[in-house]
Amino acid sequence: MLNNWLDLLKNNRAVSGALAKHHPKLLTAFRGLNEAQGGTGTLDAKTRELIALAVAVTTRCEGCIASHAQAARAAGVTEAELAEALSTAIALNAGAAYVYSLKAMDAHSAFAA
Repeated sequence: MLNNWLDLLKNNRAVSGALAKHHPKLLTAFRGLNEAQGGTGTLDAKTRELIALAVAVTTRCEGCIASHAQAARAAGVTEAELAEALSTAIALNAGAAYVYSLKAMDAHSAFAA
């Protein structure tokens, strides 16, 4: 196992109390945002969690991975479904590296004078 995801999630939640103590409105708003994101019912919980995990991978957020892996498991996401969603994240990250490589080439050319 690469990380102890259960401990990571538990520790993140425990440590969040310090931030909540100093910025309670921020934490209340953050929790509200998370609760509101599935409010329309258009997407089911499995689909939302698959999207969340793919985004968590692209943003490299280990806390998000832990939290949404737990929620995905609870929503009934299978390993095959997760692998397919993550393959999209891998492809998007490769695409982003390609596009930003073009920007780097363009920036390098701009300094040719």
